[in-house]
Amino acid sequence: MRRQLSAIMFTDLAGYTAMMQEDEFNAKGIRDLHRQILESEIKNHDGEILQYYGDGALSIFNSTISAANSALSIQRSSIQNKIPLRVGIHTGDVVVEKEGVYGDGVNIASRIESFSVPGSVMISDKVFDDIKNHQTFQPVLMGEFELKNVKKPVEVYALTNEGLVVPQRTDLKGKVKERIKSIAVLPFVNRSSDPENEYFSDGISEEIITALAKVEGLRVISRTSSFSFKGKNVDARTIGKQLEVQSILDGSVRKSGNKVRIVAQLSSTFDGYQLWTETYDRTLEDIFEVQDEISLKIAQQLKERLSKKGLEDHDKTKAINIEAYNAYLQGLFFYNKWTPANAEKAVDSFKKAIELEPTYAQAYAGLALAYSLMSFTGFIDPPTGYELTEEAARKTISLDPDIENGYIALGFVEFFNNWDFEKGRECLEKALEINPKSPEANQAKSFYYLITGDLDKSLEAIQKAREVDPLSLLTNRTLADVYYLRGDYKMAIEVYDWLLEQDPEFKSALDFKAWAYLMDGQFDIAIEIFESFLDGEIAHSMKPFVQLGYAHALRGEKEIAESYLQQLMEDAKEQPGEVNDLNFATLYTGLGDHEKALDYLEKVVDQRIGAVLLIHISPIWKPLREKERFSLLLDKIGLHKNYFNL
Repeated sequence: MRRQLSAIMFTDLAGYTAMMQEDEFNAKGIRDLHRQILESEIKNHDGEILQYYGDGALSIFNSTISAANSALSIQRSSIQNKIPLRVGIHTGDVVVEKEGVYGDGVNIASRIESFSVPGSVMISDKVFDDIKNHQTFQPVLMGEFELKNVKKPVEVYALTNEGLVVPQRTDLKGKVKERIKSIAVLPFVNRSSDPENEYFSDGISEEIITALAKVEGLRVISRTSSFSFKGKNVDARTIGKQLEVQSILDGSVRKSGNKVRIVAQLSSTFDGYQLWTETYDRTLEDIFEVQDEISLKIAQQLKERLSKKGLEDHDKTKAINIEAYNAYLQGLFFYNKWTPANAEKAVDSFKKAIELEPTYAQAYAGLALAYSLMSFTGFIDPPTGYELTEEAARKTISLDPDIENGYIALGFVEFFNNWDFEKGRECLEKALEINPKSPEANQAKSFYYLITGDLDKSLEAIQKAREVDPLSLLTNRTLADVYYLRGDYKMAIEVYDWLLEQDPEFKSALDFKAWAYLMDGQFDIAIEIFESFLDGEIAHSMKPFVQLGYAHALRGEKEIAESYLQQLMEDAKEQPGEVNDLNFATLYTGLGDHEKALDYLEKVVDQRIGAVLLIHISPIWKPLREKERFSLLLDKIGLHKNYFNL
């Protein structure tokens, strides 16, 4: 047995069974001539025929270029001799034994060959990557397909070199399963003379995303991931690969006074081909009609795979006061920056929208989420903030019970303020009934499963959120945290590294990356990262002295750990209110002073600091789990033992 990386080529004769039934002698002659061509050309290109099977053959090459050149020669000779040959090539790992050849690479090459047509040479995306810079070959993308028993979709190309047959894309229908229709709406470019109108162009994109998300059978990438390409000159094919979508919508908005021009275009991510484009010159009052028209046009363009229900039930945007709409878009613009200070600006904008349009349900939903963010981060007093959140959320639902964000905000209130986890779950279930694809609702559901200790379901929920929001820093941060809390530290570190590649200033990702190294026993790396926080901004409310003290205590360096405790105490005296009780509870836990740790942890529970909802699964608190006082704290929070395995 040997394992090797090879270019794998499958060939077979199309219609051979029918040939045998019609003229067995002639059919065998065609098969023998086919084998003569194979043996000559494959040998000339340093390949090896591993196996004949009836009318077909399996060959391997050490070089992808050699395999492709061999395929060209074989197919041209076959066409000249009127041999109806199909060829498929892939590159991958194979296991060669006396009994045969095995591996995923073999399976994929076989699948690609099976939906080829006589006279063509079909190749996988891996082969394309190897030959694309060689002028000898002229590949064209046929599409991206799901192949039987192959986990990830595969891009398939056809060589278009002179003399070869190039199949129509329709020839491939029924032979493979195409991926579900999918689209990403990129942020429309602001072409207005006033850069302040950026909120308006962003808002148009977001409203179209919301409308398309209602279409059944269409996978729509969430705003967060789509907007990660804002201001970047990235081609459609690259975006398609990163977001795993078949098409993208982009465009521009020019707003001047009461006039607006919107240019929208839909493109294929397979080849960049423009599928549809339209220019709209309207007044601002017509903006809602334009958004609906664009959304419906796109749905119709993709309707071959969409259910009729998705098109028939397309909800038209309700026309509202245009100034209120402007204020609402400004609120979204600030809220989506995802910082407490910008959330405060968002609150002002949403309030203005409500003032102008008192029954504006979407504005109330935005207000609820903004208050929730400010409460969770402690930017405003949590009890007061969550009371405002609940008020806005319930108003949203009373005005329009089909807006999922109202229920999501209510779920946050139940989790973080009321500690009623089952009511919180019911709120999220309602949100997911309205929009099963909502990344925010699925992310919140992942957090619910963390609270209740079901780490497997938590992972499933956050992966579901990533299906429509694969590039979101927040979603991927949650994924990394789930891995961390599961004790899968290597996977957690891998995701934290990805986050830091996207945003090197993402301090909380760096912080938890260090905690993952620490819990994995890699003390030196963890301490080096924690030390980097001493001279810069802290990652969050946890002081660097706490992290370093805990790390040195775990490494058995108690004196160093106690010196950091002294520094923490001095900080608490000099800056009252800047050092919360969670800091002391954490450091005392690391030092092994469990009673003092529990003293402070009891205060943290009384203060309802959000982090207490995960103390039963966080590895930081593992030393306290056998203590009776710890169990009493869990009971007080509502984290009963039947929820999780301590």
